[in-house]
Amino acid sequence: MSSEQWESLCDGCARCCLNKLEDWDTGQIVWTAIACELLDDETCRCRDYPNRHDFVPDCIPLDPQAVRTLTWLPPTCGYRLVAEGHDLYWWHPLVSGDPETVHEAGISTSGRTVSESDIPVEEYEDFIVEWPGELIEPERPKG
Repeated sequence: MSSEQWESLCDGCARCCLNKLEDWDTGQIVWTAIACELLDDETCRCRDYPNRHDFVPDCIPLDPQAVRTLTWLPPTCGYRLVAEGHDLYWWHPLVSGDPETVHEAGISTSGRTVSESDIPVEEYEDFIVEWPGELIEPERPKG
């Protein structure tokens, strides 16, 4: 698979751009509504994807090797689904032909995040959410 083909597996949900907290005792990952400072909350795209590591050095590249080891990728992630041998959901842009279906299906973080630049780290626990980790397959819109 070429890098362009691999990149096309991104459904544009931006869930990987959310800050996560890990329980040191159990290893359990919880999600927050706090997004990377480079995330555009409306489009769910990085404001400077090619240069993101210049600003966010710990941004993890989602290459095929990494995807197989990352436990925090949401179960709906296109990268994860393909790596695990599953089909993409109906709302994935490669299936629907429309990059907006990920938003219309309620899968993306669009309009539901706050920037990490606005929140002190000690307040991250106040922003824990459950929706990013849920395994959901919304129904197709009727019509």
